[in-house]
Amino acid sequence: MNLNPAPADRDYAAELAEVKARVHVAESSCGRSGAGTQILVATKAWEVDAAVGAVRAGARLVGESRMQELAHKGDALRKAGAVVHVIGQLQRNKAGIAVEYASCVQTVDSLKLAERLSRLCVEAQRDLQVMIQVNVSGEDSKAGVAPEEALSLAAAVHALPALEVVGFMTIGLNSSVEADVRAGYAKLRAIRDEALISSERGKIDLSGAWQLSMGMSNDLEWAIAEGATMVRVGTAVMGDRD
Repeated sequence: MNLNPAPADRDYAAELAEVKARVHVAESSCGRSGAGTQILVATKAWEVDAAVGAVRAGARLVGESRMQELAHKGDALRKAGAVVHVIGQLQRNKAGIAVEYASCVQTVDSLKLAERLSRLCVEAQRDLQVMIQVNVSGEDSKAGVAPEEALSLAAAVHALPALEVVGFMTIGLNSSVEADVRAGYAKLRAIRDEALISSERGKIDLSGAWQLSMGMSNDLEWAIAEGATMVRVGTAVMGDRD
C-alpha cells in the first residue's frame, strides 16, 4: 500500500475555505442560496497524516474508497473526530471493515451487498446509513445499478434490518460538456424525487432518502445546479496525488 504523505506546505484550512466559497457561489447562482450543500473530502490514497490533517482543518466528513486503506486509517480518523463515508466500490468480503469504521456506505449497488452489510450490522448491534449508487451515465467503467432499477433496490434495502437508506449517489459522466454531465445529475435527482413522491403516496417507504451525493472537484457547480446535497472533493482540498 503506497500512500501519499501530507505535503509540508499544504494549507488544508485555506483549500477547504476556497471549496466552501465555490459551493456558496454555486448555490447562489442557481437559486439555492443557503442550501447547505455538504462537502465530503475524499482522502483516498493519502497517508494518515494527510487525512487527519484535513480533518483537523475542518473537513469532518471524509470519504474512503479502499477498505485496506480504511483499516489502516480508521482508528486515527475516529480519534480525530471524522465521520467516514465509503465512496468506492465495496466488495462483500471487505464489508466488515466498512461496518467497523464507516457511518455511511454510499456505494450500495446490489441486494447481496446490502444483505451482507445488514447481517454484519445486526451482529455488531449498530445501524448503518447507506446510499444507492446509480450509474446514470451508462459507462461500463462505472459501478452502480441501472437507473430503472434504483427504486426497487432502494425499497429492498430499506426493508433490511439495521440499514437506513438516506439517498442516492452517482459518479458523473467523464466529459467536459456541461449539458451532458448535468443531464446525468438531473436523472439522479429525478430518481430521488420519485422515491419521495412514492413515499408520500404510500407506495414505498423511502421518505428519508433525500440525499443526493454527486459532483466532484471539477464539476461541483454543475452538480449543485442540479440539486446536489453533498459534493465529494479530493484534489481541490488534498492536492494532486503521485
